[in-house]
Amino acid sequence: MAVYAIGDVQGCFRSLEALLRRIRFEPGHDQLWFVGDLVNRGPDSLRVVRFVRSQGDAARVVLGNHDLNLLAIAAGVRRRGKRNTLGDLLAAEDRNDLLGWLRGCPLLVEDPGLGISMVHAGILPQWSCKQAAALAREVEAALRSQDCATFLRHMYGDRPRCWRDSLADWDRLRLITNILTRMRYCDQQGRVDLSHTGPPGTQPEALKPWFAWPRKCRSRLVFGHWSALGVVQMGDVVCLDSGCVWGNELTAARLDKIPIEFTAVRCDSARR
Repeated sequence: MAVYAIGDVQGCFRSLEALLRRIRFEPGHDQLWFVGDLVNRGPDSLRVVRFVRSQGDAARVVLGNHDLNLLAIAAGVRRRGKRNTLGDLLAAEDRNDLLGWLRGCPLLVEDPGLGISMVHAGILPQWSCKQAAALAREVEAALRSQDCATFLRHMYGDRPRCWRDSLADWDRLRLITNILTRMRYCDQQGRVDLSHTGPPGTQPEALKPWFAWPRKCRSRLVFGHWSALGVVQMGDVVCLDSGCVWGNELTAARLDKIPIEFTAVRCDSARR
């Protein structure tokens, strides 16, 4: 069995099909990990979600910020922006089944056998792997609850910026969500800065990429979210967002191989 992690698809279904052909994906035998942002900005969000869901247990998915935004729009607590391309999914006959499936997806996936954890954006350097997993479960419980719409309404915002174990209620859930699905930079104390999105070297001096600080979580980490960073492997950290939706590439990493093997295809269904 081969285990492939795939970067941010963002509705680029034709590129996903091309990548699966390139890696010779065998349904029913191989496993696909998706780093989040299955949807939005690309032209075929509906086909992407239907395909990934159809893979059953062979697909492991973490939610990204665009996936959460879709859920918020569907719940009526967020307006569709001009750049959103979610109309086909929101109008689909099976939308409730697809959205229910998305609500059930985790924010963090662990595989002890491979020694790998996957999130969309990152893990706060001050968190252990065990703590990060437990905090992800808190947000997942809110998403799956009958009060999901209320959580989604309070999810937006950049504060608080600094984690404390004593954080409670919406502030606590908002910051956990921001760390796992939006974070790129933080300072030495773990204060998260969500305003800087460019590549390393463009941020203020006090900030570093979250993975550049000493980390308590010693698992190998796979993430996406950061197209300006691109595909990089730095020790036990791998970023897989190669900016497919912007006309660059869609990338897969074979996780069961050491060293990790990377495969990419050019994207021809990009957002212009």
